[in-house]
Amino acid sequence: MQPSQSLPASYFDALYQTDIDPWKFATSDYEAEKYSTTIAALPNAHYCSALEIGGSIGVLTQKLALYCDSLLSIEVSQLAQNEAIQRCQALPQVRFEIMSFPQQFPEELFDLILVSEVGYYWGREDLEIAQQRILQLLEIGGHLLLVHWLPRSPDYPLTGDEVHESFLNFSPAQLQHLKSINNAQYRLDLFQRK
Repeated sequence: MQPSQSLPASYFDALYQTDIDPWKFATSDYEAEKYSTTIAALPNAHYCSALEIGGSIGVLTQKLALYCDSLLSIEVSQLAQNEAIQRCQALPQVRFEIMSFPQQFPEELFDLILVSEVGYYWGREDLEIAQQRILQLLEIGGHLLLVHWLPRSPDYPLTGDEVHESFLNFSPAQLQHLKSINNAQYRLDLFQRK
C-alpha cells in the first residue's frame, strides 16, 4: 500500500548511511543521459538565480551551476548535502541549505526552479502546498523544470506521472506549459511563469 504522507528526512538519512549514492547518480549511464536531457531542455543559456529542490549528492547541481549566476540547492538530508558541498566546492555560485520543502522554503525569487526526482516523495497535501510555494518563488517569465522517474515504487506516495499531471492541471492561468519529453523511464515537463 502506498504511503499517503510525505517521506520524512529519516527515510533518506537511512539510505545515505548505507550508501552515499543509493540511486547511482554519479555512475549510472541512465542518470548521465537524463542529466544531459535536463540541461538541454533549459530554454535559456543563462539564469540569474536558480533553486534546486532536493539536490541530493550534487551531481546535477554541479552541472546546473555552470548556467547560473547563483544556485541555491536545498536538501532534507545533511549526509547527502555534505557530499554535494564537497562535489561543488569549486563552484562559488552554489549555496546549500537544509530545508524540508514545502514546509521550509527560501525567501527570495528565482528565474529557474528545478524539481528533479523529488516530487513523488511528497504526499498529495504537500504536493499542493509545494505547487503554491513554487508559484510564489518563481519570477514572472521564469522557468519551472520537472524531471521524474516513472515506475511506481511501493515506498513513494506518488508516481512521476501523478506529479507531472498535477502540475499540468495546476493554475494554467499562471504556468504555461512549454515542453514535454517522455521516454520509457522518465518524464520531463517545462513551464514558464506568466
